[in-house]
Amino acid sequence: MCGILAVFGCVDNSQAKRLRHRGPDWSGLHCYDDCYLAHQRLAIIDPASGDQPLYNEDKTVVVTVNGEIYNHKELREKLTSHQFRTGSDCEVIAHLYEEYGEDFVHMLDGMFSFVLLDTRNKTFIAARDAIGITPLYMGWGLDGSVWFASEMKALSDDCERFVSFLPGHIYSSKEGSLRRWYNPPWYTEEVPSTPYDPLYLREAFEKAVTKRLMTDVPFGVLLSGGLDSSLVASVASRKMAELAAACQWGTQLHTFCVGLKGSPDLRAAREVADYLHTRHHEFHFTVQEGIDALEEVIYHIETYDVTTIRASTPMFLMSRKIKSLGVKMVLSGEGSDEIFGGYLYFHKAPNKEELHKETCRKIKALHLYDCLRANKSTSAWGLEARVPFLDKEFINVAMNIDPEWKMIRPDLGRIEKWILRNAFDDEKNPYLPKHILYRQKEQFSDGVGYSWIDGLKDHANNQVTDAMLVNASFIYPENTPTTKEAYYYRTIFEKFFPKNAARATVPGGPSVACSTAKAVEWDAAWSKNLDPSGRAATGVHDSAYEDAAKTPSAMNGA
Repeated sequence: MCGILAVFGCVDNSQAKRLRHRGPDWSGLHCYDDCYLAHQRLAIIDPASGDQPLYNEDKTVVVTVNGEIYNHKELREKLTSHQFRTGSDCEVIAHLYEEYGEDFVHMLDGMFSFVLLDTRNKTFIAARDAIGITPLYMGWGLDGSVWFASEMKALSDDCERFVSFLPGHIYSSKEGSLRRWYNPPWYTEEVPSTPYDPLYLREAFEKAVTKRLMTDVPFGVLLSGGLDSSLVASVASRKMAELAAACQWGTQLHTFCVGLKGSPDLRAAREVADYLHTRHHEFHFTVQEGIDALEEVIYHIETYDVTTIRASTPMFLMSRKIKSLGVKMVLSGEGSDEIFGGYLYFHKAPNKEELHKETCRKIKALHLYDCLRANKSTSAWGLEARVPFLDKEFINVAMNIDPEWKMIRPDLGRIEKWILRNAFDDEKNPYLPKHILYRQKEQFSDGVGYSWIDGLKDHANNQVTDAMLVNASFIYPENTPTTKEAYYYRTIFEKFFPKNAARATVPGGPSVACSTAKAVEWDAAWSKNLDPSGRAATGVHDSAYEDAAKTPSAMNGA
């Protein structure tokens, strides 16, 4: 995962240094008149020659890219008349633009944010991947300049206004506006009717994992012992011997887990790792270590959303330790709960139509929550996170299934994400132990441990007085914090990002157990218990703890 900064119509490109943590391997800069494209590189593919910015043959087209293009070899075969200078997967973007103009982004299979400058007519485009796995912000200066950056902190000083660049969109300076390039069938939220085919779903996920094993550097899998990360690890471990990188880095998969000592998830992750014969690395942290890291976490993840901060902190601490081992890329399990209705509040979905619409809403908002967390928590230490569940083709397959199969039906023995569990329930060649495959969902921040969340609340209660919370609406009229924990995070955020534009990038509204505001209507009792914790889904959560002192890991089952 890299950092990009592009400035058009301004002589200042100094903010690129604020993104150096994202790409410690190389700093690149291209200047043309009053246009600047800067790049902070984390070298994953072709470390020797893939430095950016990248160019076409005569260097009239310049591109700076953050991300990975998994189908770059197939795209190169369509560009045989072009001369490539590097082995970088991202170089295809410059040549695709030459060949097809601005209408090529849909051809890219990967996670990416890029800015491209055509010096022949001094026009530029910017685009972001379908789901928003990689971050991108767009800003405007009072001097008429236009800015793009991987993180908000590179824009906050020089731009009067800045926004989160919409996923699945492209900006064209010729048109002066955004347009959506990603138009899958599910985006309209029309309810599909395709029958459930477990083998087709399994094969689609295996392909999604396999393509993300493209690497020239050491990698591993974030493993919590829950369903999603365990499936990622299981599929990846089966593919290790086939990898080109195996001859250099070995055929044994590395897995990583973090949690408070004695947590059930740490034990579950160890059990899965033993089953899959991975090289497992277990990291511990304390509540106080997490609290001590909060300011740094909020600076890096650029949000004051309570659930995101709760879950980002252990991931942030773990990423530092993973990077210290020489690992530069990890696979993670984000996205499954949104696609399959895996959050505990989906037990209350009144019908398949409402369930499907809620999954659509959740996927559309991923760039503001889990994608933001997974990317920025890891990139803070120069580590790249890849997310197989958010593969474009896999999403299309999973979201085209009749949502009746996603409904949670205890009378039929179907718990949350049953269709995914069933797809990998192979008696002859098991992917996972049965009790792991059918382990109940543990929500992400709850998975870190109830004592972790309670410790955060206790700390916030000591920092925020009753009077401060009573007057919160006067201090923070937009997205007013309603708890002392939320107030505490907001004060830290405002210290780093005081502009109105910054606070407007963070979503708000009522939520229970990570639901959207619309899903709160599913249960009248929820409106009185608006808490992002999974415990708020009253009557649903079967406790995975023998007592509140036992705490699972940061990946919760993701």
